[in-house]
Amino acid sequence: MQRAFLGSLALGAALAPMAMAQSADQVVQRDADAALQACFDEGGTRIQCLRVVSTDRLEAVEVFGDRPLDGAGSTSLLLPGVIEDIAPDHPAELLNTLPGVNIHINSGQEHLLAIRSPVLTGGAGQGSFLVLENGVPTRSPAFGNVNILLEPHFETAEYIEVVRGPGSAKHGSNAVHGLVNVLLADPEERSASRHLSVSSLGRYKSDLVLDQGYLARAGLSIQKDNGWRDNTGGLQIKGSGVAETVLGGWAITAWGSASHLEQETADFIEGPDAYKDRDLAKTNDDPLAYRDAWSARGAARFERDFADGRLALTPFARVQQMDFRQHFLPYRGFEKNGHTGGGLMVRYDRSLSDTLDVRVGVDTDIASGYLRETQPEPFGFFPGDTRFPVGVHYDYSVDTLMGALWVEADWQVSERLTVLAGLRGEAHEYDYTTEATVGINGRFNVPDDRTDTFDFVAPKLGLVYDLNETIDLYANLSRGARAPQASDLYRLQSQQVVGEIDVETLDSLEIGARGVLADGDLVFDVAAYAMEKDNFFFRDSDGLNVPDGATEHKGIEAALDWRVSDQVTVRGNVAWSDQTYAFDRVVGNTAEVIRDGDQIDTAPEWLADLAVIWTPTAALELGLSADYVGEYYTNPANTQDYPGHTVLNLRGAYQFSPSLETYVTVRNLLDEAYADRADFAFGNERYFPGEPLNVTIGVRSTFR
Repeated sequence: MQRAFLGSLALGAALAPMAMAQSADQVVQRDADAALQACFDEGGTRIQCLRVVSTDRLEAVEVFGDRPLDGAGSTSLLLPGVIEDIAPDHPAELLNTLPGVNIHINSGQEHLLAIRSPVLTGGAGQGSFLVLENGVPTRSPAFGNVNILLEPHFETAEYIEVVRGPGSAKHGSNAVHGLVNVLLADPEERSASRHLSVSSLGRYKSDLVLDQGYLARAGLSIQKDNGWRDNTGGLQIKGSGVAETVLGGWAITAWGSASHLEQETADFIEGPDAYKDRDLAKTNDDPLAYRDAWSARGAARFERDFADGRLALTPFARVQQMDFRQHFLPYRGFEKNGHTGGGLMVRYDRSLSDTLDVRVGVDTDIASGYLRETQPEPFGFFPGDTRFPVGVHYDYSVDTLMGALWVEADWQVSERLTVLAGLRGEAHEYDYTTEATVGINGRFNVPDDRTDTFDFVAPKLGLVYDLNETIDLYANLSRGARAPQASDLYRLQSQQVVGEIDVETLDSLEIGARGVLADGDLVFDVAAYAMEKDNFFFRDSDGLNVPDGATEHKGIEAALDWRVSDQVTVRGNVAWSDQTYAFDRVVGNTAEVIRDGDQIDTAPEWLADLAVIWTPTAALELGLSADYVGEYYTNPANTQDYPGHTVLNLRGAYQFSPSLETYVTVRNLLDEAYADRADFAFGNERYFPGEPLNVTIGVRSTFR
């Protein structure tokens, strides 16, 4: 079970390469899998294990992953067993164990994502992070969502890859601050596995996985939540499937996934330090709030040798719909949105010499989406306030087309030095049509029908230097970019000018070191970065859109996995960042005055995670972890703040046999009163309170 605690390191990713896109030689691949598993289960030296299997497995990583895991840049991987061992009720419980990641949980499955960034909302939160499933984006570029982790089937996935900083040339649009890639498990030997759990908060979960002898695999996850706050029950269902075959010289991997969510939603609690009031924390002043959503995705990867190289074709399709009450806005309108789309990803790999490998690709994405926002009841901050009219605020559809061309090259300059270069060019076209009345409607601005186009080029350059057999040094210079979200362009405020939003870019420089010390017992990863972002589009604390902001981000991240003894492992990471505004903005509300050099709100200076795992016997494992979020400002003017928190968690697991395991997880061990999200908006301190002390009991069984 100790393997489950290696997943926070970038090198840990390289030490356990992924089994995603198998070649036609299935037997060789499975032999590599067996060698890797034996390596970790028997406590072998990890760097030796990598060298046993890396030749066959790293190719698969480069296909479905963002970039080579031993390349330039910061990549973390949650390894096999991590998802099962943590048994998360929410994806934040997994991803927040990684350096530089800070996901705020709102109500139920709602969340806001941050990777080397502040916690972003609105169009910035939708478009700054790329979420993929087996290397294919789960949404079309213009139709993101801040709750996008609702959709991938991570519960039964084999790996989750997180790239911190701009993505590689293979994945461009929206991989600005980073990306999350959920990698579904390959079919294995014929078996069935089941996971059941129950929580003291009235949360029930079940996962079922069926494998059909290396041909097909299917997974189903159901979570029923009674809700620990008033009127916050929910039902979430996810399913996925993977099938593999060889046909006409093509190695084919096909997969699909779907999600369904019915959730009653709680509002913020308001007032100074309101999260400390346990009775208030359980209340919900908007019992009508809800979020209903569903999504489905399908793709197939066709791969074969071609013209002295390897050709891969990946057609894909997706659809999603969402209906919810905007409980986070004072007028509490209703929104319906959705989009349908698909496309083709083409990739060709070829070795031009013993020292030079090249990859080229073409990506296309065609989609059609819509958004409708209505306000059923009158609202105003004061008598005569007409800024929030009853009726339709927005009702539009957008047809989009994206085309991209990318190229990457790996050049081994010498035995120790490798240069990695990439270039991606993208073009976007939006065709917008509105059914709402054009013009200013209170606070809302409805543009007339129009067509918009955007394009950008994103270069990448990296260096990797093998200091010795176990330590690498690297440097990475890259640009992340995104075309505006459809909501950025057409869901305007009355003060905005139509067509003023431009492509957002982020230039990043990072240097790092990663490796293995102490005869393989200590794995480490250290990275430092500096980033500058232009044309930053965000919403301020008064709900007003800012189209042309600029920010700077600097930080250091360190992670380690230390096998202290045969029984004790220490795993942890710490991240320091200095994230500031790089422009001036002065408006009437002093809470919204922004000065160049001010700290960006919801950007803690310190984040940390530490776990100590004790395995006194082969069957018993105990783990104590601490999650730390430092102090951060909650408004741009830096006049309101949240002091931060530390939450302890305890987990124990006992393996009765190779096919039967039970576990107990105690979350918030000391019953800390804290906020999952602290915010200041519309003149109020607002919080989504963190869960109180709770216990989950689960059992996991396998049948072969």
